[in-house]
Amino acid sequence: MEFPAMQQSELCERYDERLRTDDFAGIDASANGLQVGGGGEIERAAFAVDAAAETIERAAEAGADVLCVHHGLSWGGIERVTGRTYDRIAALIENDLALYVSHLPLDSHPELGNAAGVADRLGLKAREPFGSLGGETIGLAGRASSTYDVEGLEAGLSDLDTGTEEVRVLEFGPDEIEEVAIVTGSGSDWLSEAIESGADAFVTGEGKQQVYHEAKEAGITVVLAGHYATETFGVRSLQSLADDWGLETTWIGAPTGI
Repeated sequence: MEFPAMQQSELCERYDERLRTDDFAGIDASANGLQVGGGGEIERAAFAVDAAAETIERAAEAGADVLCVHHGLSWGGIERVTGRTYDRIAALIENDLALYVSHLPLDSHPELGNAAGVADRLGLKAREPFGSLGGETIGLAGRASSTYDVEGLEAGLSDLDTGTEEVRVLEFGPDEIEEVAIVTGSGSDWLSEAIESGADAFVTGEGKQQVYHEAKEAGITVVLAGHYATETFGVRSLQSLADDWGLETTWIGAPTGI
């Protein structure tokens, strides 16, 4: 089957505009947008959560022209291209494989984002932006279509692509869960905002030690559904867009169990 080609610059511009990439330039440590690439045409695009040796190798094996990820290679700049950074960048260049990255812009997006994907999974309605950071928001809050108990909320997230890690629940909230706040990945710093908002439960990927006591004292349930698992939704949304644009795409699953 023949797939139409798209200029690398056009693909990046479409994603950047849809995700409001420029609005996060002063907020996000990640260098969002095109991190590695020299132009040319895109016929095949690969999608993964992380830019790592494994995902780069598998994208190259799939014949991809670009790898689109949530976690890229440049966080606050690259001072030296040595060690693992050299190996990853060298593999991209040697395989003529561009790297497109969207971190907080992809967390934030109300339809394409990671929190939006979790909210879809839980059937949340009356959604509002949540998770304040530098004048933007990186999560969502909403109301369950029908009241959850803890077991039901856990079950709604238990079949995510976690690898080996099970969903963990700190069951300190009310028996009936209606209001849910979400910040995916390593979002435990926003637990206090969830408490202040009156949420019955807070869903994130992974937690910190102090989350246990903070949640217990505030009377809120916390669901730790996995950093990797809660952040597959955004890049899958980017893949769906690329499918709509007529590109050949492939998903590279590399769950970490974390």
